[in-house]
Amino acid sequence: MPEGDTVFRTARRLDAALAGATVTRFELRVPQAATIDLRGEVVHGVVSRGKHLLHRIGSWTLHTHLKMEGEWHVYRRGDRWRAPGFRARAVIGATAPDGTEWETVGFDLADIKVVPTADEDDLVGYLGPDPLSDSWDPVEAALRLAADPRAVHVALQDQRSIAGFGNEYVNEILFVRGILPTTPANETDAAAIVDLGARMIRANRNRSGRTFTGDERPGRSTWVYRREGRPCRRCGTLIRGGSLGADPTRERIVFWCPVCQR
Repeated sequence: MPEGDTVFRTARRLDAALAGATVTRFELRVPQAATIDLRGEVVHGVVSRGKHLLHRIGSWTLHTHLKMEGEWHVYRRGDRWRAPGFRARAVIGATAPDGTEWETVGFDLADIKVVPTADEDDLVGYLGPDPLSDSWDPVEAALRLAADPRAVHVALQDQRSIAGFGNEYVNEILFVRGILPTTPANETDAAAIVDLGARMIRANRNRSGRTFTGDERPGRSTWVYRREGRPCRRCGTLIRGGSLGADPTRERIVFWCPVCQR
């Protein structure tokens, strides 16, 4: 699933094309929203909230989620789409103030809804603080994490505590902090975890290739994620792998060094 930095970059790319533009085409290819038409409305902006995308158009908000396979593309009108049309779930055409005609297409999207902008919190109000947001509140994020008795690997991925961290970030954060993934979150230094995670995701938000080690070369960008059975980059011990989740239906792959993480 795309993590918060990927969604942030997607929102920024969409906002650069659509902010201030007038909608000329608006198609939502899902039954529950297929009749909604926002043509003629002005796009105020596109923002991310954790892993959620919010198009603010007129007095309405289009909410979408990328889930595992979703993506938004930005085209000049008339350009050929880089994915087949049958995968398109949303199409927004718009004319910018300078006359440029844009077409943005959402492929394989999930959770598509349109609500009055005043009611956005009905959809995303449950989310915890977002480290990529201007309203980032690290104290509140640490308080939420510190109150969770579950395994820290599970707690850190709970979007109600902190919005934006996914499985890759969580594995890497816990390695750098030297924390075993099964450690109860309320027995960790939550403030230090939150601070490190925020610095990591902010460092990656402008990169085309995410890295946690500082090395962007293929195969060198992570400390433990997807490195099961390979030597730890710090101590040489073989990285272990397994799975953890809030319940059996939500398990995620987990990786750790048995020496560096205790």
